[in-house]
Amino acid sequence: MSKARTGKLAMSAVVVAGIGYAAGILTAPKSGKQARRDLQKAAVKAKKEAEAKLKLLHSDLANLITQGKRQAKTTSTKAKAGLDDALKSALAAKDKARQLLSAVHEGEADNKDLQKAINEVKKATLHLKSFIKKDTKNVKTKPKK
Repeated sequence: MSKARTGKLAMSAVVVAGIGYAAGILTAPKSGKQARRDLQKAAVKAKKEAEAKLKLLHSDLANLITQGKRQAKTTSTKAKAGLDDALKSALAAKDKARQLLSAVHEGEADNKDLQKAINEVKKATLHLKSFIKKDTKNVKTKPKK
């Protein structure tokens, strides 16, 4: 290749790169500062939503625990052992969720911690619900007179 041709090619590459850069800046929907701000807002929103979800699950689990304790008084010995285990797991998950909610308010918890607690509370809730459901089928009610 001749020097003139190489020079023209290099100059063309610089011009095309400059045009591409200018087009990118002109067509970019947001500045970097604005994009970072939007990402931060989205992260805060996700954290608030996860916290609200954990609060709701915590409340539902508390209601289930109350129902399970009532039911444990009337169940047979064999069924009571399983229900007691489910209640222990549910109480542990409920306590952990309460601790994490306190940590969130103090700014010491992140989304990963919230998601982990949500999963644990869901698991404990489903386990307790399924046991209460099973146990309800086994409880014999006295006919009304």
